[in-house]
Amino acid sequence: MSTLHAAQGPPRRWVSLTSRLVITAVVLVAVVCVLTVTLTTLAMRSSLMDRLDEDVKRLPARVSAPDTHNRGPGTLLALIPLDAGSQVEGGVLTDVSGQYRGMSDAATSALLEVPRDGRIHGVRVPGFGGYRVIARGGQVIGESGSMVMVTGLPTSDVDSTIHNLIGWEALLTLLGVGIAAGVGVVVVRRQLRPLREVAGTAHAVAALPLASGAIEVTARVPDHLTDEETEVGQVGAALNTLIQHVEASLRARHRSEQQVRQFVADASHELRTPLTTIRGYTELAQRRPGDEQATKTALAKVEEESIRMSALVEDLLLLARLDSGRALERQPVDLTQLLLEAVSDARVVSPQHHWRLVLQAGSDPEDPAPVSVAGDRLRLHQVITNLLTNARKYTPAGTTVTVAVRPDGFSVHDDGPGFPPDLVEHAFERFSRGDQSRHREHRDGGAGLGLSLVQAIVTSHGGTVSLQSWPGSTTISVVLPQ
Repeated sequence: MSTLHAAQGPPRRWVSLTSRLVITAVVLVAVVCVLTVTLTTLAMRSSLMDRLDEDVKRLPARVSAPDTHNRGPGTLLALIPLDAGSQVEGGVLTDVSGQYRGMSDAATSALLEVPRDGRIHGVRVPGFGGYRVIARGGQVIGESGSMVMVTGLPTSDVDSTIHNLIGWEALLTLLGVGIAAGVGVVVVRRQLRPLREVAGTAHAVAALPLASGAIEVTARVPDHLTDEETEVGQVGAALNTLIQHVEASLRARHRSEQQVRQFVADASHELRTPLTTIRGYTELAQRRPGDEQATKTALAKVEEESIRMSALVEDLLLLARLDSGRALERQPVDLTQLLLEAVSDARVVSPQHHWRLVLQAGSDPEDPAPVSVAGDRLRLHQVITNLLTNARKYTPAGTTVTVAVRPDGFSVHDDGPGFPPDLVEHAFERFSRGDQSRHREHRDGGAGLGLSLVQAIVTSHGGTVSLQSWPGSTTISVVLPQ
């Protein structure tokens, strides 16, 4: 493991975006300057060499002896004999007086290697430097025999000019790069100022205590930085959208935490009531060991409260299973048959209510057309039973309860007093009850979980449940997938 870390080396540290942009701009400026300088230098040298070559061409082509008339210092005019024993005539003109400086054997050898093709060539003459020369061979001059005539001009002036040009270009390039770096820092920082404002908003949100409690995220990217026509605007708009999603999620989390706390409190309250009753009747039976009637009454009450508490625990366990996403059965279920059975049972349990079942149009009451849905038959039966029980408990005798079958589900309607207005929005919440219903549910053994179970089961089937209620009309609609 240590070898691996050693091979990977220390963590890479990235420079800031400002530095990278400035470095990139400076490098580009430097590259452009170098290319420009290089091309300019090459073009200038080529132009100067062309002019020098023209001057070389104007030098004498045939002479019996080196001609020094009207030749500048440094002009090379030499007659090099092809015979080894002959003497070299001419040399390099040293000044305007016409004095020539003789050439060494190395210089003569260098000139002899120049091609005698009548073209201008560059050569390095030992002791004299660089030259542009032209050589013409095979001439017979007097008694000297065959001679190679070499004429040329030095490249020192051109080299000096080019060297000076390169010096100035290097100075100007460095100056330009320095100016580009300074201006780049100012411009880039100014252009990235909106991005820093967006980052400041992100840091402000990140500094908020988001672990628990009610969170209100008020920080937002300013509107002038959310124009999606620009890159910074796109980042700002995306950050605002993200903050809105985070704020909504935090609100949902806080609401869920509050619901869980309320759920635990309500469950504790509902369980405490039967437990207190069981404990009281147990103590009563213990205080009267010889009283058979008291013991029988206590045992009956303990059994009643135990059944009520068991039903509550079963409902809570079912809600917990559904909340955890546990899959339900998916089998074809005849919804019409389930509704027929549930309505028949309700007529027996509560004959003082008027129970009606509305089948699909054109369906034979003696042999109704089935409405098939995919689901868990037992849980769907529980949904229907809870809804009919809810209608029976909270409506007076003589109320008409109508169960209507639809191709996508069913609805339960009653003409009773309806839900309290402040309870309609919270009807499907767990342990959600009005004052009157709370009293009646305690008497009838309910705990305010009926509609919560309905919504949880229907949602687990991929369906929806909705409520519409006002005095004289209450409708709960259940939509199930086919």
